[in-house]
Amino acid sequence: MGTVLGLMLGAGAFLVWWSTWASDAVRVPTIGRWSRSLRDDLHQAGIHGVAPHTLAGTAALLGVAVAVIGGAVTGSFVIGACFGALASRGPFALVRGRARARRGRMRESWPEAVDSLSSGIRAGLALPEALSQLGERGPVELRDAFAAFGRDFRASGRFSESLDELKARLADPVADRIVEALRLTREVGGTDIGHLLRTLSELLREDARTRGELEARQSWTVNAARLAVAAPWAVLLMLASQPQNARAYDSGVGVTILVAGGGATVIAYRVMMRIGRLPQEQRVMR
Repeated sequence: MGTVLGLMLGAGAFLVWWSTWASDAVRVPTIGRWSRSLRDDLHQAGIHGVAPHTLAGTAALLGVAVAVIGGAVTGSFVIGACFGALASRGPFALVRGRARARRGRMRESWPEAVDSLSSGIRAGLALPEALSQLGERGPVELRDAFAAFGRDFRASGRFSESLDELKARLADPVADRIVEALRLTREVGGTDIGHLLRTLSELLREDARTRGELEARQSWTVNAARLAVAAPWAVLLMLASQPQNARAYDSGVGVTILVAGGGATVIAYRVMMRIGRLPQEQRVMR
């Protein structure tokens, strides 16, 4: 009887665990998720024309170059490989840093853009004209994308396709919501678009104010995490300036210490960043 109860309990636990995973039909492959996220970061950083695999190749070449130079300078291939691995994260960190900074500027710009769009619609402008004028009179951070929309629409005359291009350039959840609301208004009609945009503008202002306060308080935690990660490797770099110290890390024990230290650094940094990270709005209307 005890065996049967144990099997039933194990089967129930397995079914609960299994239910937490998406089915194969809707699960997005990890590589596809990573590529899509990196592509959004590239667009949000204002880096157009660079594919995710190109950035990954650049990071790999940078890592190899730093590993070779580091090995030649310190006389230890192991230490060179460690710094090469760290350097290979540089391009990704640079892109994500630029994307994060630009998202902050865009978050502050969206209320003004929505107000300008609402004013243009109330003044009787057609939707394409109201959007195109943001390329001239809208917030500076958003002008290029809306100016490109105006050029696309004048060249093709296809409103829906021009909106798709605008969404791809901005790669922003707020832009997705605005674009889909305008698309729906254009296709089925409606008189509530002005009220919708005014309400959205108020919500965006409140969100930007709240998030700005939280990020200001969080910044010291992020900087402390980065300093804690960089300090051991700065010490290693100073130790490696002496050839006898560098050679000590070429032994089995030295490699084990470096691998364990690297693993602990990565895990600790990711845990600290995840604990202190503010939730980012996801693009559900791509």
